[in-house]
Amino acid sequence: MTDAPLETPRAAPEAAHAPLEWLALARGTLDRVALNRRDDAWLDAAWADPRTRVLVVQEGRSLVTYEPVPALVLVPPGRAPEGDRWLLGVDGDGAAYFGVSGPLPAVEGAEQAGLRRVGALLGDRDSGLLTHAVALEHWHATHRHCPRCGAETRVASAGHVRVCPEDGSQHFPRVDPAVIMLVTDEADRVLLARGPQWPADRRSILAGFVEPGESLEQAVAREVEEEVGLPVRDVRYLGSQPWPLPQSLMLGFTARADGGLPLRPDPEEILDAAWYTRAELRAAIDAGEIVAPGPLSIAAQLIMRWYGAELPKMPSF
Repeated sequence: MTDAPLETPRAAPEAAHAPLEWLALARGTLDRVALNRRDDAWLDAAWADPRTRVLVVQEGRSLVTYEPVPALVLVPPGRAPEGDRWLLGVDGDGAAYFGVSGPLPAVEGAEQAGLRRVGALLGDRDSGLLTHAVALEHWHATHRHCPRCGAETRVASAGHVRVCPEDGSQHFPRVDPAVIMLVTDEADRVLLARGPQWPADRRSILAGFVEPGESLEQAVAREVEEEVGLPVRDVRYLGSQPWPLPQSLMLGFTARADGGLPLRPDPEEILDAAWYTRAELRAAIDAGEIVAPGPLSIAAQLIMRWYGAELPKMPSF
């Protein structure tokens, strides 16, 4: 008796354009209490509150424990290193959470980890805390001087603004919008490509930054045309998540293209590109020709939406 072949999943037609329900880095649960960021009395009281907890970050990494489940190590203010404080939010019980950049404290049983390693494993609150703190740490480290006059700026608004002491200008955290699109054809094949610097077994969907004066839909069409030479239609938005690696916001779309047209990869952007059916993608992953992405990225979530299930041999992060 021979084993029956495994059935290849197929996404339900009505789900193709439904909003994405889960994105690893878009799960924050705290109230960011933006109105309190300029209230020095409130901030001082929150810092002195014994319920307050601080997330220490150092070059994009924090301490994490894994028993009984993955969780951030949060310390009371008295154990936080010296440095500028960033208000990250307040939970439903009124406890405040701050971020500080500095040396990670010594905590038995904890290890250093970044968003790529644990962003999909942490609970909703902790994933949002780490995403927020990593984004602020990078911005403060790379935007210390006024772009108008070059003077060193100072931190204001509980870490969400930098102010120039010379000309009074205010500067806000930078976020670079980028579109990422799952392109399919009339046969419901998916277009996957490899960048010039990627390993031989890595494939993903197309993506690119939004240019000044451009709508998101225009950016989707332009990037696909530039990267593989295809015109697209039926561009639809599905969801977004922050990607502070270092400072992007990824906006996910689907689009349709004519699979009969030749693919013309731009060699500076794309090393190779090809159409895949679900069965072909599964066979390539099973053969080790393509490594399935982890669930952290919006690319993985879009591919799984099209595939109709988790991809074979998919890692947990």
